Amino acid sequence: MNKKLNFRLSLFGLAMAFATVYFIPSNIEPFCWLVIFIISAYLIARNCIARHFLHGVWVGVLNSVWITAVHILLFSTYISSHGQEAEAMQKLPFPDSPKLMMLITGPVVGFLSGFVLGLFAFVASKFVKPTTA
Repeated sequence: MNKKLNFRLSLFGLAMAFATVYFIPSNIEPFCWLVIFIISAYLIARNCIARHFLHGVWVGVLNSVWITAVHILLFSTYISSHGQEAEAMQKLPFPDSPKLMMLITGPVVGFLSGFVLGLFAFVASKFVKPTTA
């Protein structure tokens, strides 16, 4: 497991956390993630000789740590520009505690997105040869 690579790739998640708080709207965010996943999958395939899928899962989980932490710490700013998310939170089990819901759902979303990134990395590993031996 290339922990250094996983950490470095998770910094995309940290950047996206701040970007979604301050200037990336919800309707643009999925396209940004698609680009990040493609770049991350390529870098995983290029820098790892095995366990590409697992690397992708871990990067997704680490991304969720960054995103959840930043969104909770900057909750007021985040929620003021994300009306759809605020509305959706009202329909969840703890509508009076949106930060708790973020804390609960963040890792789940991180694992699911990591699963997708893992699939991207696995597919990329079939086309990209690693530079490390």
